[in-house]
Amino acid sequence: MHTYYNAPKRAKAHPFLSPNKLALAISLVMASAWAEPVTQIELSNVAVTGNPLGVGSDAMVLPVSILSGRELSLNRKATLGETLNTMPGVAASNFGPNSSRPVIRGLDAERVRIMQNGVGILDASSLSFDHAVAIDPLVVEQIDVVRGPAALLYGGSAVGGVVNAIDHRIPTEPMNGILGRTEARLGGPDNQRNAAAVVDVGNGQFVMHADAYKRKTDDLNIPGFAVSNRKNQADGTLQENHGKLINSSASSDGGALGASLTFDNGYVGSSYSSFNSNYGTVAEQAVRIDMKSQRWDVASEFRELNTVISRIKMRYAHTDYQHQEIEDGAIGTTFKNKGSEGSVELGHAKLGDLDGVWGWQFQNSRFAALGEEAFVPTVHTKSHAAYLYEEMPLKVLGLDQLKLSLGGRAEHTALDASAWTKNPGAQVADFTTYSFALGGLYAIDSHWSMASNLSHNERAPSYFELYADGAHLATGQYEVGNPNFKKECSNGVDAQIRWKDAKNAFSVGAYYTRFNRFLGLLDTGDIDGSSTLPIAQFSAFAASFKGIEAEGKFNLIDYWDLSLRGDYVRASNLDNKAALPRITPLRLGAGLNYQKNALGARLNVTQAFKQNRTAENELPTAGYTDVSAMATYKLPSKLNVELFAKTNNLLNQEIREHTSFLKDLSPAGERSVLIGLRADF
Repeated sequence: MHTYYNAPKRAKAHPFLSPNKLALAISLVMASAWAEPVTQIELSNVAVTGNPLGVGSDAMVLPVSILSGRELSLNRKATLGETLNTMPGVAASNFGPNSSRPVIRGLDAERVRIMQNGVGILDASSLSFDHAVAIDPLVVEQIDVVRGPAALLYGGSAVGGVVNAIDHRIPTEPMNGILGRTEARLGGPDNQRNAAAVVDVGNGQFVMHADAYKRKTDDLNIPGFAVSNRKNQADGTLQENHGKLINSSASSDGGALGASLTFDNGYVGSSYSSFNSNYGTVAEQAVRIDMKSQRWDVASEFRELNTVISRIKMRYAHTDYQHQEIEDGAIGTTFKNKGSEGSVELGHAKLGDLDGVWGWQFQNSRFAALGEEAFVPTVHTKSHAAYLYEEMPLKVLGLDQLKLSLGGRAEHTALDASAWTKNPGAQVADFTTYSFALGGLYAIDSHWSMASNLSHNERAPSYFELYADGAHLATGQYEVGNPNFKKECSNGVDAQIRWKDAKNAFSVGAYYTRFNRFLGLLDTGDIDGSSTLPIAQFSAFAASFKGIEAEGKFNLIDYWDLSLRGDYVRASNLDNKAALPRITPLRLGAGLNYQKNALGARLNVTQAFKQNRTAENELPTAGYTDVSAMATYKLPSKLNVELFAKTNNLLNQEIREHTSFLKDLSPAGERSVLIGLRADF
């Protein structure tokens, strides 16, 4: 959550900064900066996702990672997936530089729940890898990542995990004065020009929020050819356009206005936000996507009610999303997703030592694909779910060393597909799913602890898994769904051992998830006569995902810190013992950080090993070593103003991510330098 401060009175800022005024806002901040020593404004590093009781990150049973404050600012990338790509257990789908969803423990699309302030986003990013997530990291204040199927409070689509982008567009705490930040970047392999401004103004009870951003990039500069040597040798695809990834440029902007009435024990607020993006799809050099999303949010929470119900929390969002795929200036296909999602959560007073919440969640959306490349019909989806989460501490040998958690969810989902040319009759699918999880956290002593979770998860098939029937040019396949699918079912276990001592900490964990019925897209070996594309069929089969994750941070001496990280996942089709496609290889990483007074420096190395364990008709991927370095300098001012310069891909390697559908057509950028400025006031 935000930690607000009563700032000294200054000239009032305009309540909303349009993208065209961002440069002016940054200039004003700089102009007032040269006077007093730095007063740093911090955001508290507390996860708001993964535990509805609001406990600290160290006390969570679930494996949760948090990226916020300065660390988030220095690690921001163009997409949500790329921003989180070095986090243990998290990779990116990487459909070019403009579209990338997070991949958690080898699972992507409908099995990773992406939320904004605790409410799911409605876009088309899970339908196709070339569809961008309708969230820009430039204005996000914190990102929580919950790994594993025990995140069932957030829906059946959270079997892989949850990514919650928190932007504080609805203020939740009272404040007096003005608080804000600005940020600007220039350079990189795509010659990006980015700027953002965020402002909160309050009088002790009423708080207003405004933010705006602008992002523009050119075609990505790459080290070598876009087409890999492997693909050239495998099917003869020509290696053209050396040094440049054609049709990878982008332009986007957006912003928000929000306001809240705050009280001693809660708040009531609302916000309006817009997201606009126009970008090239890379896979089709003549196609660009023009995307627009408008979202209205309402939220409130009241605590310390001193009744049987001790807390009430409500969240609601209505989204109107649309994007058009434009080829040679003409609109080819239009995708629309319009609907609402919300939840009401009740926290009960303690029943003995038992503490918990009960909740109700709903979603009502209508998805439509119109035009020449529409491979799914119009679908109306309704879902309602009831859930609970309870925690109870238990004494072991007279000490509060053990905490148990229990979660459960019952959900009903109905999908109504309209008649269309591929199927003249309307199709209705109806599913009731039940999921539950049992976890425990055992504190061995003040430094060591162990955590484990057992879970059973059921997921209703998505509309495209049921009804897809057509050429999907972005993935180069003719996709066919199965309207007779039953619900997807899995059982999972994960365990972690954690250690913490002052500035030093590490954790290592392992997991295993077995799907009795996994819904996956498999190549049939046949060719569609009309499109000449290979036919891929959504099929049900048994599958397993198992892996390990580790990370640690250590203070070496004085101003030097070391960070280590690593992950590995192995995924298999248990029916035929084959590997599943696009699975992250073994990755190891290390970082060295120096910070003394105003000066800082960082060196980060990521080693991704080759991936030779591939699915049928999938090419192997070579390993790579990604080295980056950064220098930072805090200006001697009364504000927290910091300059930074970052070099990427210092070894100028050809970096291709195995998780990407376009790995053999779209490598990462070449060696480059990015400069930026960030300021808190």
